[in-house]
Amino acid sequence: MLNGDLVGTDEFGNHYYRGKGKKLQGRERRWVIYQGEVEASKVPSEWHAWLHHTVAEPLTEEAAKSRSWQQAHVPNLTGTAHAYRPAGHEFKGGQRAAATGDYEAWSPE
Repeated sequence: MLNGDLVGTDEFGNHYYRGKGKKLQGRERRWVIYQGEVEASKVPSEWHAWLHHTVAEPLTEEAAKSRSWQQAHVPNLTGTAHAYRPAGHEFKGGQRAAATGDYEAWSPE
């Protein structure tokens, strides 16, 4: 089906491949088959580096482990039901807090 070798998978179930044959501009072809919705922001940083030829080999499991200060990777949620919507947004009731009176409108002279 694919003319490539499976290199690995990530925690989201995405599969990463490298080409078997002809190189493109002197570099091997690398690609990802997404699990579920195709969204580039679902690629974690360690695999992004490999896909874009920043590193020669995928990072090891040890190198890819999160540090205590790192947050878990989250894909871009814009346009989904899980996107951030501030208070007063139409999808959150559309009720904004009343103005506090500290705003003074500008009017040209």
